[in-house]
Amino acid sequence: MESVWNYYYSVTKRMLLLAGQWPYQRRKDKLLRVTVITMSLISFIIPQIGKFILCDRDVQCILVVTSPHLLTLMILIKLYACQFNSSKIKDLTDQLHNDWKNLEIPEEYEIMKTYAAKARQFSLIYTLYYLPAPVLFVLISLTPQILDIVLPLNESRPIILPHESHYFVRDDAEYFIYIFFHSLVVVMIISIAVLAHDCLIFTYIEHVCSVFAIAGFRFENLACNENIDMSNNNPDHIYNKKIALSIDAHWRALQFAELLADTFSISFIIQILMNTIVMSVTLLKIATQLDDITEAVRYGLLIIAQLIHLFCFSLQGQKLLDHSLQIRDKIYNGSWYKIPVKSQRMLIQVMRKSLQPNFLTAGKIYIFSLKSFTTVLQTSMSYFTVLASID
Repeated sequence: MESVWNYYYSVTKRMLLLAGQWPYQRRKDKLLRVTVITMSLISFIIPQIGKFILCDRDVQCILVVTSPHLLTLMILIKLYACQFNSSKIKDLTDQLHNDWKNLEIPEEYEIMKTYAAKARQFSLIYTLYYLPAPVLFVLISLTPQILDIVLPLNESRPIILPHESHYFVRDDAEYFIYIFFHSLVVVMIISIAVLAHDCLIFTYIEHVCSVFAIAGFRFENLACNENIDMSNNNPDHIYNKKIALSIDAHWRALQFAELLADTFSISFIIQILMNTIVMSVTLLKIATQLDDITEAVRYGLLIIAQLIHLFCFSLQGQKLLDHSLQIRDKIYNGSWYKIPVKSQRMLIQVMRKSLQPNFLTAGKIYIFSLKSFTTVLQTSMSYFTVLASID
């Protein structure tokens, strides 16, 4: 099983280890890593609070500062959502281990491997995007200095701070290099917390989808006659055993999906609310600074990052929803009419249960799906319109 984690779930495992969230990590090591990330976040929050103080009840200024401030708080929530639910995450990881051990035939092992490979690929692509994205956001602040070298003017161009902040110094330009490197190092550290949280959830969703797929495979092949002695006067017990194995896989998938939703439900609702506000405020920031191409591009990248983040969760939530509903179709498409009537009756309860899909929810209010993704976009645009009219 260790080889499975080291290959198929290697990206997720490494991020969890770096963030101090790996369930089997030594306690001292976890505490040290979480403390480093927390202190980095606090060092980011303090200058943002300083910017709030400088705004002095200026609504426009407060709205501009709100966006990066909420993003920082969102990362803090992601970090401690894993930390406070470490026991549940360990239960989920243990169940994942057991699901690999409960595979019956090579075909089921291939199904599990296919979904594990998808989890690895999805996590790798997500990581390759989100590691350089915040670094690029910070590097864009060097644009004025680069332009001063390439296209010099009679006077130096105004500096652009890496994020909306006030470092309690008289002249930001004098200390710019220190502010820049502080921001660069911090965003690289806190990105680990985001990736650990998100890749963990993506991996779990792909896994539960694989268990649903295995359950569907078993239901589809209930009437296969191999290993069944048709001369037996009472073959019902053989079919009942196959049905029991199928129901067991379905029950394990349901249990895993419910525990996953319960583990992150509260943190998800807070993140969704923050994400909606951040997108609205960031759009306002772009609309009010269209004359500043550098700032417009930088915050445009921030909008794209938020959209990709929300879309990835919505896509995975949709996948979980679809796989939970497919069980009834798998049963119906199988050769259920070839098995004894008494055994057929056992399938009715499973079909009834599969009429109720499993969701990845935020506070049992918001359901992660592609439909909900468009709803959040519409809501963000509505808030942006209201804020723009007030401005």
